[in-house]
Amino acid sequence: MSTIGYLGLGIMGSPMAVNLQRAGHTVRGWNRSPGKADALFAAGGTEAGSIAEAVAGAQVVCVNVSDTPDVVQVLTGEEGAFAHCAPGTVVVDFSTIRPDVTRDLAAQAAERGLSLLDAPVSGGEQGAVDGVLSVMVGGDQEAFDDSAEVFAAVGRTVLRVGPSGAGQTVKAANQLVVAGYVEVLAEAVVLLESQGVDLEVALDVLAGGMAGSRVLEQKRSLMTGREFRPGFRVDLHHKDMGIVLDTARDAGVVMPVAALTAQLLASARANGDGDLDHSALLRGVLRLSGRDLGTA
Repeated sequence: MSTIGYLGLGIMGSPMAVNLQRAGHTVRGWNRSPGKADALFAAGGTEAGSIAEAVAGAQVVCVNVSDTPDVVQVLTGEEGAFAHCAPGTVVVDFSTIRPDVTRDLAAQAAERGLSLLDAPVSGGEQGAVDGVLSVMVGGDQEAFDDSAEVFAAVGRTVLRVGPSGAGQTVKAANQLVVAGYVEVLAEAVVLLESQGVDLEVALDVLAGGMAGSRVLEQKRSLMTGREFRPGFRVDLHHKDMGIVLDTARDAGVVMPVAALTAQLLASARANGDGDLDHSALLRGVLRLSGRDLGTA
């Protein structure tokens, strides 16, 4: 079992840190804003007052923060993890960031005798709580193999998909597919409601056929009940679609549906829905259709 410094105790980071502690690792959590370690405390972990304290003596350092600049600051800032990790430490970045930045960070880590794995996750808050996330990992094979017990505590499907940056590229593809599913499901819900059919029965039928998906399974109740408690916020999906489009542009790839979906997420943010779950794309379809946002 490892001593783990866990940097970022948000919606995803907190339950993942808890599962690592419950698996027998010794977890020291750190968060930019204090007061987020209650669940980790309850599981037997501890809270560090600084990044340096969190990573001191750790064999593995996990990072789970919101955006590319946050990861860069947490790792390479004057008081960042790279400055305080011992040589040989494996840094596992569970955040979702730009693949090109990940590759640069991996090179910086290697110069310090560290190994950086980009390991973004999919499965949402409930997947993090249940420890059944899908983890797409880029980086060194040996570092990946050495971190097997860490990944086993947080994920059910854990695969190394290539060298540094590959994990982030696969996550970008994942976010594109999920955004498309959420938007199309929202449009289907509005269409069904407009015709006065029994919505729950209709969705049961869809779920049993080719239209069935994990998105339908997890997001239908949020849409039908107009309850958009964030499991994955619009703001974060908007950020991720920016990564998709930037990566596509750099590769010279044309992605018209991705561009449209990104604009619909931007519209949701502009209309004040940024802190809601991304299933709130339903509200955008209702706005465009001239319908009441609150009527289920």
